[in-house]
Amino acid sequence: MSASRRSGTTDALGPDEPERDGSDLLAALLDGMDAALCAFDADGTVTHWNREAERILGWSAAEAVGRHGFADWAVRTADAAEVEARLMSAMHAPGRQVHEFALLTKEGGRVLVRTQSAAVRGPDGKPAGVYCAFSEVHTQMDLERSIALSEALFEDASWGVVLVDADLRPAVVNTHAARALGIGRTAVLGRPLGELLTQGVEELESALTHVLAEGAPPAPAEIWVGLRTAEGEKRRCWRSGFLRLASPLAEEPVPLGVGWLFQDVTEARQSEQEASQLRFRTNQLHRAARAAAECEDPGEAATVHLDYALAGFADHALIDRVAGRGRAVDGDAPVRLVRVATTPSGAPGPTHLTGHAGLPVRYGEGHPALQCVERAGSVRAGAGGLAPEAARAWAAARQWPPDTVHALCTVLRSRGRTLGVVTFLRTASRSRFERADILYAEDVAARIAGTLDLAELLE
Repeated sequence: MSASRRSGTTDALGPDEPERDGSDLLAALLDGMDAALCAFDADGTVTHWNREAERILGWSAAEAVGRHGFADWAVRTADAAEVEARLMSAMHAPGRQVHEFALLTKEGGRVLVRTQSAAVRGPDGKPAGVYCAFSEVHTQMDLERSIALSEALFEDASWGVVLVDADLRPAVVNTHAARALGIGRTAVLGRPLGELLTQGVEELESALTHVLAEGAPPAPAEIWVGLRTAEGEKRRCWRSGFLRLASPLAEEPVPLGVGWLFQDVTEARQSEQEASQLRFRTNQLHRAARAAAECEDPGEAATVHLDYALAGFADHALIDRVAGRGRAVDGDAPVRLVRVATTPSGAPGPTHLTGHAGLPVRYGEGHPALQCVERAGSVRAGAGGLAPEAARAWAAARQWPPDTVHALCTVLRSRGRTLGVVTFLRTASRSRFERADILYAEDVAARIAGTLDLAELLE
């Protein structure tokens, strides 16, 4: 049977090929290693020496195999005994031992290496020698730094780190990023970005695709995103940097995905926007005051204030005057309002006066403008969440332009009297009125009330 097996093997390999015993495979494995490797028998004689060891020290396998220890060729004579003792001690010690030695190159230079040595056991289980894997210390330290950096980024980093695979799905997420996304680290993995974000998905995916194809952008980018939370959508601004990840083991770069690092800068950006908005509105009030000072008619000055206030603030505005000039509002009598001025709801243009006399506006009970006059304070209203048709019906019922979605009514008061109300209207393209908007509207209303009061005195 043994002869027939050898015969069959010879036939398979070819008549001129010798039978293989696995030594060529072992040599190929040793020479293909990224780490330098040598081995010693129980007497300390070198038995194996791979190509990486030859690259680091310059000694070929033919020159190294068969030598006893490192003395007189790879280690200084004064250090040879200590180095050999420390290496061969691994033959009788459990596990691996790590040491650092200064070895000599063939040209006479010195190389500081870090070694890992362990016992080689024979068929009987007894120590038969030692193998030693070594690399240059700076190379090992670079590797350890890279590993330590990766672990720190994914555990202790104060900014979000996400590794996104080639399918644009999170593959690894650090603690900070998971907290920013409002979901657990494992729950994020493998999910499409569209399931995590309500806004900014297209912009983010476009950036990731660009990095996979072209490489990292020259500078970080700020992306506004909407997060899905239990309380609803939460808008955040993330300053993001991107890195293309490629395999170091491939001859040609093979993209493994994208490293996405981001930091939340929402508060800073919102503060900048608020400061910019405040500067613009202050400038508008200043310009309105200068323009109104040139108007001979105080009523015209009121419309000038209204026109300047609309820029970047609202889409439409109305001024309603309390019917019956010259008296304060009586809390027991019903309030009647007369339209004084209105902005065009179609093509853009200046606000035009409708005259001080006229028929009262037919506002229904509970109308925001009536509430504003009765309370002598600002009132907000909105068609939030309504379908387009229902929103148009909501606006029509309040006698506002059909595209109105948000409204802010602010009382006009001068010399301790309520003169009327100014109403600012926004369409669906704008957000609802916030606290800062109310303060600005009240400032504008105070100026309009002063001009209307002056017009009444002149009359």
